[in-house]
Amino acid sequence: MRVPRFVGDGRIEFGEKPVPEPGPGQLLIAVKANALCGSERGQFFGGSGVTPGHEAAGVVAAVGPGTSTTVGTAGAVYLMDYCGQCRGCRLGFTNQCSAKRGDMGFNRDGGYGPFELVAESVFFPVPPDLPPHEATLLLDVMGTGGHALGRARLVHPDPQSLCIAGAGPMGLGVLAMAKLRLGPDFPVYVGDLAPYRLRLAEALGGVPVSLADHGLGEGLRAAGVASVDLAVDTSGKGAARQALVGALDRRGVLVCVGHGEDVRLEVSRDLIGPERAVLGSEYCRFSELADNLPLLLANRSYLARIITHRYGVEDLQAAFSTFFRGETGKAVVEQ
Repeated sequence: MRVPRFVGDGRIEFGEKPVPEPGPGQLLIAVKANALCGSERGQFFGGSGVTPGHEAAGVVAAVGPGTSTTVGTAGAVYLMDYCGQCRGCRLGFTNQCSAKRGDMGFNRDGGYGPFELVAESVFFPVPPDLPPHEATLLLDVMGTGGHALGRARLVHPDPQSLCIAGAGPMGLGVLAMAKLRLGPDFPVYVGDLAPYRLRLAEALGGVPVSLADHGLGEGLRAAGVASVDLAVDTSGKGAARQALVGALDRRGVLVCVGHGEDVRLEVSRDLIGPERAVLGSEYCRFSELADNLPLLLANRSYLARIITHRYGVEDLQAAFSTFFRGETGKAVVEQ
């Protein structure tokens, strides 16, 4: 099979690999769509020894011994090859597996190739009439975005406002899930530098906060916001996290989704007195895909607006270049 090779310095070449054969408990997926993600920045610019792509959807092309999935079944691929046996997995926290076998697209060949070999346990079937590019929305957009929102509401179950740092696909996912779960009139403020993404956030119902001329805190104040109940950082930037801590109301919660820089806290002032919390949020539980599928099917036209660009795999280089310039929402590569 012909696969893209991420060779570093923002260059993608093509080479060949054998089509893998499924072993016991495995499925061979004919990939139809794979969404781009900001977490692939390191692979695009630094190179990768495996075929990247961790937001894949496709159909089962072949099955290994001991599986029950039928050839031709459509579905999406969960990122983490979780063990199913550790304490986290037994409790349903597959995103916190302590004996994880791999991460698709990071240390296992992923979805930018035409075929992907996966454990049957990480394959999530979807209705056959759901287009593959829309099925990818179940993963990082709805899965990671919804999980972050759920983490915040464990601490603050009655929020009245939300601020998101970063209007990339992850931030747009948090925005969309907030609108779907908390209501279309729930106020969501979204800060970013990229005009394209700010316009997209506004089209999805968010209040855009441009960071071109001032910081996030100043931008919120200019929008008439003194404080917010929930804050989600998808940017990974320390300055954004710090500004969000400063913007939290009493009982407020900051959820850090984007990997990257640190945040500084004065425990008495920032946490104890106002009873604020700072949480981490990593991907989503496998069970959340089933929770979110009815929400996707009922809101396809709204959620599909997050996908602004669709490319053929031959245009993967251009897709990444445009994506990292901040000129797309969610971009999807199709086979």
